Amino acid sequence: MSNDIYQFSAKDSGGNTIDLASYKNKVMLIINTASDCGFTPQYKGLQALYQKHQAQGLEILAFPCNQFKQQEKGSDAEIQQFCDLRFNIKFPLFSKIDVNGEHSHPLFNFLKSEAPGILGSKGIKWNFTKFLVNKEGKVIKRYAPTTKPEAIEADIEKLL
Repeated sequence: MSNDIYQFSAKDSGGNTIDLASYKNKVMLIINTASDCGFTPQYKGLQALYQKHQAQGLEILAFPCNQFKQQEKGSDAEIQQFCDLRFNIKFPLFSKIDVNGEHSHPLFNFLKSEAPGILGSKGIKWNFTKFLVNKEGKVIKRYAPTTKPEAIEADIEKLL
């Protein structure tokens, strides 16, 4: 099994299967998101990063998740509508997934094993945990939910 991110696929908010290999040679920021969280305003910063760096090869992949205090209750269509209306996001929004536990999406199992959290913990602690992936599909770093998108910009620019 290869140890890059391109071996995975996921369904987008429209139900289409997206092969992560389609993001080869792009820098990716992969985030588990929620619409009803204290960190939800980070969507605004993520969209600003995307607008600024998409032309240089940045992709932001948002994966809604309802595992943290049920802060993502809506359907995929409702989540997409919320993100469009509140934040006018242009980056890909995927279908709602689990990031921890026995039904955890294989992509997030891989991200957690490649970039463990503090003290080597594998589990994701909260919404808006972010993973930075380089153009070769290798996981470079995990960022805490409290890390604002603009604080990651320098790391992204180094990889672009």
